[in-house]
Amino acid sequence: MASKPEDRSGAATPGSTTPGSSTPDQGPDFSGLLARMQLPGMPDMDAVLAAHRKNIETLTAANRVAIEGAQAVARRNMEIMQRTMSELTENLRSFASPEAPQAKAAKNAELLKTAYENAVANMKEIGDLIQKSNAEALGLINRRFVEAMDEVKELVAKQAK
Repeated sequence: MASKPEDRSGAATPGSTTPGSSTPDQGPDFSGLLARMQLPGMPDMDAVLAAHRKNIETLTAANRVAIEGAQAVARRNMEIMQRTMSELTENLRSFASPEAPQAKAAKNAELLKTAYENAVANMKEIGDLIQKSNAEALGLINRRFVEAMDEVKELVAKQAK
């Protein structure tokens, strides 16, 4: 019977536990070790973890704002499309009416002008909705960045004492 070759790499084998780990295959648990370490120049790990938690919360909020903005744009786009289709249906009915060619040409020119003006206004409105949503999401991130820089300054000041 052949024996298994020894693993001298020090790596954990599947199903085994590593030092400091309470469950198999998760690797070492450094959170407690880092919390107990009191090395000079090391930041307060609780403060660092709290800062990262705030960063994640801010990104989540910014994503929520962005998604809500995208939903508002999609809703408004659908409303515009429905209104445009109903106007198109009305305009097609008016083409069927018996009118002089000059009157139809003048009416067509007016319809084209109105359609162009509506399209430009709709594009501006959609653009404004997107810009508002992006500005709100970016504002959240910018505020968190400023807070994070203040937190870093406080950590450095504590370390200097």
